[in-house]
Amino acid sequence: MKFDSVTRTIAATVVVAASFGLAACSTPEPAEERDPNDVRVAFYGDSYTLGTGASDTENRWSTVVSEQRDWSEFNPSVNGLGFINNRTTFGDGDLPSQIIADDPDIVFVTMGLNDNFSFGARASDIQAQITDDFDRLTTALPDARFIVVEPFWYTDERPDSVETIISWVEAAAAASGADYIPGASRWIEGHPEWMASDGLHPNDDGYAAMATQMDQALRTLGL
Repeated sequence: MKFDSVTRTIAATVVVAASFGLAACSTPEPAEERDPNDVRVAFYGDSYTLGTGASDTENRWSTVVSEQRDWSEFNPSVNGLGFINNRTTFGDGDLPSQIIADDPDIVFVTMGLNDNFSFGARASDIQAQITDDFDRLTTALPDARFIVVEPFWYTDERPDSVETIISWVEAAAAASGADYIPGASRWIEGHPEWMASDGLHPNDDGYAAMATQMDQALRTLGL
């Protein structure tokens, strides 16, 4: 499928997802009781971290790796969200502010996929916002360990913007002193059987494959 065709397909889907996602982004999750001795891990991501396409949230990669490590998971990720794409709030009420308020021990950043669909018009804004988000999160959470994952991708065909955004995310991770996990944009490449019926998101098998890759990467980082 040509990338232009893919773009049109996902754009139609994002109209629905974004209306849900932006509401979720502006409404913090309710406070929950947590054991102060638990390792608290927050996930700043889009639908690929939220687990869209999985039969249950227990099957998404973030929950699988959290359960493997007895981590307490905080995952307010939002469908269709990018550093810029489908984002109207910058500051109080956005995902970074929710993660800061949660005061986690570890923060995963898995953003960037959706920004490919805004790249033509807003490339400079995307690059600037990546740096702004990293600076804001690391300044507000100086004791947290940050793990930045190469932005995910979902088709074998890759527009040039994918590599550009990956390079910006990797550079921002290095500048902020975060751990960086490379290669994630190709974790489900070449496996159409790992995609859900919408053709846009992983299914349970796809998320299981992502969880395996993430587990290996985290072991390399000593986690």
